[in-house]
Amino acid sequence: MDIEVLGALSVRENGVSIAPTAPKPRQVLALLALHADQVVPVATLTEELWGSTPPRSARTTLQTYVLQLRELISEALARDENERCTAKDILVTLPGGYRLETRRGTVDYREFGRRAGAGYRAMDAEDYTGAARRLSDALSLWTGSALTDIQAGSQIGMEIKRLKEARLCALDQRIEADLRLGRHRELLSELTVLVNQYRMHESLHGQFMLALHRSGRRGEALHVYQRLRTMLVSELGLEPSAALSRLQRSILMTRPEVVAVASGGARLVAG
Repeated sequence: MDIEVLGALSVRENGVSIAPTAPKPRQVLALLALHADQVVPVATLTEELWGSTPPRSARTTLQTYVLQLRELISEALARDENERCTAKDILVTLPGGYRLETRRGTVDYREFGRRAGAGYRAMDAEDYTGAARRLSDALSLWTGSALTDIQAGSQIGMEIKRLKEARLCALDQRIEADLRLGRHRELLSELTVLVNQYRMHESLHGQFMLALHRSGRRGEALHVYQRLRTMLVSELGLEPSAALSRLQRSILMTRPEVVAVASGGARLVAG
């Protein structure tokens, strides 16, 4: 079974989609896919579908959704004449919950973690070329916001937030690697978009300031700092971090090539 959640939901068996069109069964499949090869408790599925006030028929309705998913799995399995596995072997009922078996299929969020991990290790080894390449490979798996077509409850919402943070961390590190390689001019258009998307993300603002300063745009770099400071103070009552303040002072006093990358120490305040 091949699973994709880094964008629209896609779950395929023998190359055939098993994703239903109805919102509630899609939620069930999405949550099972997010925990592929692991047991998802009935209580967790119930909370995802109905929150803290499930109807009396919740367990029966959930069983109906599972049966609908198994019907789709059975249709996909029937495409392979040599297939001996049944739908119940793939969407398994276990004491207290259900498990979706991937049977060594591809899972995009696991591959993302593997590639990003290789990128982080390259950063630690100061192999910035390798880090930039590996982190770009990891980020290329994303085709949009995670599970963008799913009506998310509390459980899926929490997983979407976790994946978003993982993506942002990889992006932050890939940009840092590019800055270490002197690609500051190439980063300007991307960072312009990112600082508007993540209005109070200090590391991205620091990277934008550095890229602008190294491109000979010192005044704009200082304006980015002042704009962020104004926003932090007015909306959160916070001053910029010490790392970002040091970068601002360095830009005021030093030449572009002397200023160090101001990431890794700045805090993430909000998006």
